[in-house]
Amino acid sequence: MGMVMIAVGILLIMAVLMTQESMASENYGEALTKSILFFEGQRSGKLPSNQRITWRKDSALRDGFQIPHTLSPDHFLNTKVDLVGGYYDAGDNVKFNFPMAFSTTMLAWSVIEFGKFMGRSDLKYALDAVRWGTDYLMKATGVPGYVFAVVGDPNADHSCWERPEDMDTSRRAFAVGKNFPGSEVSGEISAALAASSIVFKKHNLGYSSRLLNRARMVFEFADKYRGSYNDSLGPWVCPFYCNLGGYQDELVWGAAWLFKATKLPKYWNYVNKNIHSLNNFGEFGWDTKDAGINVLISKFVINSPSANKPFIPNANKFVCAVLPESPTASVSYSPGGILFKGRGSNMQHATSYSFLFLVYASYLNESNSQINCGGDVVASPKRLVQFARGQVDYILGNNPLKMSYMVGYGPKFPHRIHHRASSLPSLDDHPVHITCKGGSAYFESQNPNPNLLVGAVVGGPDLRDSYSDSRVDFTRSEPTTYINAPLVGALAYFNSHSSS
Repeated sequence: MGMVMIAVGILLIMAVLMTQESMASENYGEALTKSILFFEGQRSGKLPSNQRITWRKDSALRDGFQIPHTLSPDHFLNTKVDLVGGYYDAGDNVKFNFPMAFSTTMLAWSVIEFGKFMGRSDLKYALDAVRWGTDYLMKATGVPGYVFAVVGDPNADHSCWERPEDMDTSRRAFAVGKNFPGSEVSGEISAALAASSIVFKKHNLGYSSRLLNRARMVFEFADKYRGSYNDSLGPWVCPFYCNLGGYQDELVWGAAWLFKATKLPKYWNYVNKNIHSLNNFGEFGWDTKDAGINVLISKFVINSPSANKPFIPNANKFVCAVLPESPTASVSYSPGGILFKGRGSNMQHATSYSFLFLVYASYLNESNSQINCGGDVVASPKRLVQFARGQVDYILGNNPLKMSYMVGYGPKFPHRIHHRASSLPSLDDHPVHITCKGGSAYFESQNPNPNLLVGAVVGGPDLRDSYSDSRVDFTRSEPTTYINAPLVGALAYFNSHSSS
């Protein structure tokens, strides 16, 4: 009887997922524009004249000038470094370079794969979003022998509810070095710079070359001085962005992007030599890159049976671990159809997995291939696109609550997001400094946020499709750059393939 109920449950989930497409009438173009706009609300530093989210103002203009910088609890670097710029990763005011670099990589990949489906305006702003990340990452890797990993004291910052424009907590910077390595953050920055060099090759060849040269240098540093930044910077990066998946995947990820950017055999050989040490083929996100590596490399081997192992088999295993009808499915689904993983900010899984499905579907189409998941379950490229559309449409409002989880999209969306700048009055409306604890009343208030962070996608509902729109419930109500970055690519695809 139990097996019958499980089978019925799977069929119900499939029915939800497969009917979402016909029920939805989403404006993907509007959502795409807003998903890119969100990144302007996350900017740190001196804002440009074309800043469109105007309630945000300049912030953290002396990042890197407060010395010493920390290499480990007992070792310091006494050099002033310009670390102004970059992105706040979520609703706080810290710059965590590990997830920031991943978000930059995914923005770049979105443009590489689906930029051709963006209109001129959206593409321009997408390029601006990528460059806002890479300009900062170039600064973070500008001191030979060091890679900066964090700016701001996370523990102090998280005890405050303060506008980024008002920050008076420490803006100390934290770096990794030869004796205190951080291969995961260095490897991801290398991937971001290499991917972005491909993006700018068509638009700014000189800048592209500088990005690629730096990517190669940072990769050599990450590979030569191996170790996790958990060990050297653990008191500050854990538990916020502690690396739980090991750093080997970031090294292979960086090499894979360098191969795509350069076609040099040494990077191809590196990927082939080290890919067998990775086995989390069903995982992809800021911490674990395994599934993304296999999908990225599959483009180069999908038509070469003698060279496609283990990349194609592993990419197929990833798909089969996600599709609800697959006998090897290992993710959960809400009754409304959103995929669910155990970690916070669940929408990051829905957006990143959907992006990989769309990319892999395009590669499968080129080779006229399908995926056999076993048990008579065969997944065509069309099925992968259908799955991704179901996830994206759920985010945009085709769900049991008929609620968009993107701020500013649709008639019903979250109004009390866990985001300091959005929830506190802007400098235009309240020019007086708000202290660290002075913002607590705004955090605890039941009033809607005074500033709309348009385009922000929050962590999302629980496994029962419930959402309380509570600022306090940060796992559900906090937006992040790594939720939005892969969604940019997915929305660009659907904007041009609304009926596929």
